[in-house]
Amino acid sequence: MQNNTHYIITNQSTPLSDRARRLGRNMSSCLLATAILLTFNHTAQAQSGKHYELKSPDQKISVAVDAGSSLQWSVKHNSTEVIKPSAIAVQLQGMLLGSNVKVASTKQRDVNNVIKTTLYKRAEVSDKYHELVLDCKGGYQVQFRVYNEGVAYRFVLNRKDSVNVLSELSTFDFAGNPTAYIPYVDPKRSAADRYQSSFENIYTHLPLASAAKDSLAFLPLLVELADGKKAVITEADLEDYPGMYLKRGSSPNALVSDMAPAPKKEKRGGYNNVQSVVTERENYIAKISGKRALPWRLIAISEQDKDLLDNDLVYNLASPSRVANTGWIKPGKVAWDWWNDWNISKVDFRAGINTTTYKYYIDFAAANKLEYIMLDEGWSEKADIMKIIPDLNLQEIIDYGRSKNVGVWLWTGMYTLNQKMDEAYDHYAKMGIKGFKIDFINRDDQKMVGFYYRAAKKAAERNLLVDFHGAYKPTGLNRTYPNVLNFEGVFGIESFKALRKEVDFPGYETLVPYIRMLAGPLDHTPGAMRNATKKQYVTSYSMPMSQGTRCHQVALYITYEAPLNMLSDNPTIYMKEQETTDFIAAVPTVFDETVPLGGKVGEYTVLARRKGNQWFVAALNNWTAREIEVDLSPLGKTAFNAVIMKDGINADRDATDYKKENATVNTGTKIKVNLAPGGGWAARLTAK
Repeated sequence: MQNNTHYIITNQSTPLSDRARRLGRNMSSCLLATAILLTFNHTAQAQSGKHYELKSPDQKISVAVDAGSSLQWSVKHNSTEVIKPSAIAVQLQGMLLGSNVKVASTKQRDVNNVIKTTLYKRAEVSDKYHELVLDCKGGYQVQFRVYNEGVAYRFVLNRKDSVNVLSELSTFDFAGNPTAYIPYVDPKRSAADRYQSSFENIYTHLPLASAAKDSLAFLPLLVELADGKKAVITEADLEDYPGMYLKRGSSPNALVSDMAPAPKKEKRGGYNNVQSVVTERENYIAKISGKRALPWRLIAISEQDKDLLDNDLVYNLASPSRVANTGWIKPGKVAWDWWNDWNISKVDFRAGINTTTYKYYIDFAAANKLEYIMLDEGWSEKADIMKIIPDLNLQEIIDYGRSKNVGVWLWTGMYTLNQKMDEAYDHYAKMGIKGFKIDFINRDDQKMVGFYYRAAKKAAERNLLVDFHGAYKPTGLNRTYPNVLNFEGVFGIESFKALRKEVDFPGYETLVPYIRMLAGPLDHTPGAMRNATKKQYVTSYSMPMSQGTRCHQVALYITYEAPLNMLSDNPTIYMKEQETTDFIAAVPTVFDETVPLGGKVGEYTVLARRKGNQWFVAALNNWTAREIEVDLSPLGKTAFNAVIMKDGINADRDATDYKKENATVNTGTKIKVNLAPGGGWAARLTAK
């Protein structure tokens, strides 16, 4: 070990209550398991046992672990207390891991690796951390890692037989009086089963102590700490295990985990009968192998808000790629049909879900060098993915796209695909389909998480790409199976078709880069060409508009990480707005380098991404007009030819108003940028 990694053992004093230990030994049901785990949360901070500490490579973040009658961890960033001693445990059938902990041995190591990537926001990912492993009696380990960007831990089982996990406790007892941005599970979408969720909602900003007591929050979730620091909670390497939610703990500022019990009975239902709906659940959350690692629970920590715009922890902690040859995986942009309701005009055919319409979309994609088109809902019969509607000659569309170098994707509901996955994958891959957008998954219990991995693996075996929609947040599956290009798990632009006027969407969109995007790529589907001020915005299903300016939409293509990125509006309006279309079409979807340049949570972001010799820089704003300074010095010492898209002087009255400029800039330049309410700014910089 290097000298800068700390390892100390001390004695603590206050034991866990006898009642807690007695309950821990006699636990037999999921309900009682939850009770004992929550009992840990009432425990005083100190306990008899051993104490361990581990620091990040830059020495700023420290984790303390107390192993005795219970297992607790705490986190600091320099002098700022992030979480106070907080209990962690796993309740197996007949055994509680994290109770009366006997550490048999410890291991420590320093790691400094580089992960090479081709389908990510940078070509090389630094994987630098310090690790402590507690090997505990009872057949399990607990691993802790501390990066400069945050901390993570997980349980690792080493038992002979398969086991039932009744529950798992992760506690995050925050110090001080923090506030939080909480994405609650929408009760309207989960009335029958609280774990049936689309994972789409705006963020509720409130003191953590005022968080709803009985509501579930999905991840990621952001907590504002003392000294302007931020912490974001999420998880990584979620495989064959349910996803983690958070809810109010017994302490005023504590959050504790909650996970969906495994499904016992299901039925076909939900939207258009394309979902698998749980009607009864088991009394355990997972049935798993006794020899395996559980998912990582992680906290990303930032001193400056902008650092959250570029955090690799989820990617770092994910399992490495299981796809040996990734050369066939082609990211890109998609001409999408559903959001614009197939509403093209000035043509001599009836637009809709038919062969002629999709050839028109292919012509548009080819003319603008877009890689793909998407056939969304309606191309097949609702009940059977193998039955194509009569108005559609799918092979003719695929062949026409091939002649124009445009690939074709197909939409499918989860249930419909799952019924005939092998048959559908084989058949449509043979026809020449490039990928599937799999929608209305709307669960993250153990069985459904297994569906994600199975769908990704079987797709990779047939050189098919995947976009998960109606999906939980990414947890690193895109590293393990790089053919998975995108995930939804975000309140995306599709909501504009029925969005309540009072919802502050530009504000939400300036939160997403700091919170949801930290977990990984997102299918936000930007590109609206009908742009509206706050007063002018109205909902329309067939002629949808966006809140905020035209340049706000343009900036989303650079700001949001999306290896598969949609052009959501219709070809007719894009051709009318060719100048904007040209700029969007030139933005790559994967990059060699990403550099955060500035921002404040919920207010604005400034982010730069490089591909080859070009930098793409964007600023994204909420509803408050502001002037910011964009410092280009981190981009290197060179001069650039710049193409700039900026809010027009009248964009506060007409949100479609913008101005395109050509200029020469040096990276030492500090550019003053005026952002309109709901505004944006974007620049393409080409090295001279």
